This record gives sequence, structure tokens and C-alpha cells, in this order.
Amino acid sequence: MEHLSRQELEVIHEIPLYRHFVENWAQVESFQARPDDLLISTYPKSGTTWISEIVDMIYNDGDEEKCKRDAIFNRVPFMEMSFPGLLSGTEQLATAPLPRIVKTHLPVQLLPVSFWEQDCKMIYVARNAKDVAVSYYHFYQMAKMHPDPGTLDEFLGKFMAGKVAYGSWYDHVKGWWEKKKAYRILYMFYEDMKKDPKREIEKVLQFLGKDLKEEVVNKILHHTSFQEMKKNPTVNYEMMPTWAMDHTVSPFMRKGISGDWKNYFTVAQNERFDAHYKEQMKGSTFRCQMEI
Repeated sequence: MEHLSRQELEVIHEIPLYRHFVENWAQVESFQARPDDLLISTYPKSGTTWISEIVDMIYNDGDEEKCKRDAIFNRVPFMEMSFPGLLSGTEQLATAPLPRIVKTHLPVQLLPVSFWEQDCKMIYVARNAKDVAVSYYHFYQMAKMHPDPGTLDEFLGKFMAGKVAYGSWYDHVKGWWEKKKAYRILYMFYEDMKKDPKREIEKVLQFLGKDLKEEVVNKILHHTSFQEMKKNPTVNYEMMPTWAMDHTVSPFMRKGISGDWKNYFTVAQNERFDAHYKEQMKGSTFRCQMEI
């Protein structure tokens, strides 16, 4: 599988994506959602695995042994995922037990239309752009399906220009932010989840129409803490083959904190990023915290 490493991204409907995802695009575009599907959507490195584990625990009434039945990428299939020799995300979902939890990183304009037609419930998690950029840089280094990220400064340039997998962070968060006005979308923020995880879990429960006892909620809170998830092989991606993710370069679950960008950005990079951010987000009501 080494020949799959460090391939350049391709473009589908103006969004850069992995070549094999693009090759399988017809299956993604024609994917048939069910009314009881729950979609989890994020821009990469925004708390996807965290919210996925929270939801799977809610679906299993806080039973952590049930949540260790398989790796998170099998329990919550990644819809647009496609690699030679592996079941694609759409194939996994075709045989997944109901009700299905579906993971995607797609911007709103690329989401299969059936999700809108079926009026599926969706949870979107946004994380501040600076932490996403730093986390994505480390992910590019360890996950070899990405092109070589170069230096952090080079990567920041690509990130700001939207020339990374899944395109522009700015367009992604704004697109979903606008879409929540018309559809059943619970829009969450990574920083809020860090500040008060119990309150945010309770928001998810309410959104899903689930009522769990406080001791069960506390159990979910403990099981989905960063410390617990980092050492749990069913969620920390250590079950992923090393040709795909090299944890010796950087662990998939690195720090799980807010404001880590301050350890990486130079003053000049921060000023450049702030000016670009202001321009990109002009006119949007979207607001997030760069640190907590």
C-alpha cells in the first residue's frame, strides 16, 4: 500500500480531495440517506472522533463495552472514504446496523442531496481556524494519504488559500452555519465542548430526543474525555494500518487542547492569518473563540 502515500490531491467540484475519493465520487453523490440517519459533519481536525464517540455512547445508553465492539471508523463509517482493497464508506454504510451514524467532512455543496431530501438530523462541530491549521499540519505529517505538507509556514499558506484536503475552512464553517437556518442541524463548537463538556453532551441528548440518567451522562463524560480516548485503541486510530497513519511521527490524538496555535505561530504568521481571517469572514455572523 506504500504506493498510495503522498499523492497529490485532485479536485472535485472545485474542492481538493484525495484521488481515490474522487474516483469513487459517483457512489458518494448517489448515496441514499435514510430519515433516521444521523450525520456528523466537521472540517477535518475539529473534534470529529470526539463527537462520534459521544453519539455512539448515547446510542448505546452509555455502555462503554458496546462502544469498544469495533474501531470508531467502523462504528461511524466515513461516507466518502475510498481506498483500493478496502470497503468504501458507502459500502460500509450499506450494511451498517440501523439507525446509522454517518461521518463526513464534506462542505454543504458536496453533501449528497438525499440528506436534505430526507431532512436528516445533523451535528456540525466547528473549531477555531488557528488550532485546526496546526492540528491539520501534524495530521498531514502522520497520515500518508496527504501530499507532503512542507514547513508549517508553507502549510499555513496552503490552508489559508483552501489548497488542502476539503478546501477552505472559511467556506466550510460558513456554509454549514447558513444551512442550519433551514435544516435540523445542531451547530456546536469545539471550544464550548472543552469548556463545559457535560453541558454540550446534554445539548446532544436533547437534540437526539434521548433522556439518560445523570450517572449515565457522567459515565459518557468520563469515557469521552481526551485522557480516556487517547489511551483507547478503538478511538485513537492505533488500529489503523501504519501505511496509512504513522503514530511515530505524531499521534492521531495529539493534545486535544484549545489555543495550541500559540505554541507554533510566529508573530508575523499570526498577523498575516488575522488579516486574512478578517477578510474571509467579513459579513458573516459566525463567531468562534481562538482560545479559552
